Amino acid sequence: MRRRTLIAAAGAAAIHPPFARAEEPVDVALVLAVDVSRSIDEDEARLQREGYRTAVSDPRVVEAIRGGMMGGIAIAYVEWAGIEYQRTVIPWTRIAGQADAEAWAATLAQAPRSSLSWTSISGGIDHARRVLQECPFEATRRVIDVSGDGVNNSGPPAEMARDRAVAEGLTINGLPILNDRPTFGRPPPVPLDQYFRESVIGGDGAFLIVAEDFESFGNAVRRKLIREIAGLAGPVMERA
Repeated sequence: MRRRTLIAAAGAAAIHPPFARAEEPVDVALVLAVDVSRSIDEDEARLQREGYRTAVSDPRVVEAIRGGMMGGIAIAYVEWAGIEYQRTVIPWTRIAGQADAEAWAATLAQAPRSSLSWTSISGGIDHARRVLQECPFEATRRVIDVSGDGVNNSGPPAEMARDRAVAEGLTINGLPILNDRPTFGRPPPVPLDQYFRESVIGGDGAFLIVAEDFESFGNAVRRKLIREIAGLAGPVMERA
């Protein structure tokens, strides 16, 4: 009987292999899911990348990281456009101090960038879910950060992907960028901040911080990271 039980357990493990876990735990495993659709031009893309680089390496963000119970976070940086395009630009990296943060920022500065048509928030969320499933760090919280300047117009509705992620215990926060140019010549059906609030964010403590434009994006990222890292409660929606 015991032998049959061990065989059954081994079979179950083969179907559902346990994820490898690193020795260092982290306070939060955070996927930064970034819109690279063609509604974002080269100058805006540069401001967006620079916003993430300066925010992650900001001493105030590093101080929040070091002040956590585990003293470290894990970040994966992914880019998405239409339903056919998602890629992991920087895989899971543990950040526990200023040197780690600056090394991560330097890596992002060197990474090539692509720009493709259409906007699939649902594809970005589903890809982020898979990335979180492969996270090698044991995290007390798992968060997907979605930033973008348009509504879902490719693939399944964003709400479907959001609900799948929330059902797995994930939190999705949002950073809508209020770009003043209509997407493919059409204005969004609802204000973008309202759309993100109703259709994108979800899970325990979910919130969004609105970037009024690409120039204010870096400040919005910094504020959002500090709140996510510290697990701070606050309003569902803030403006940078």
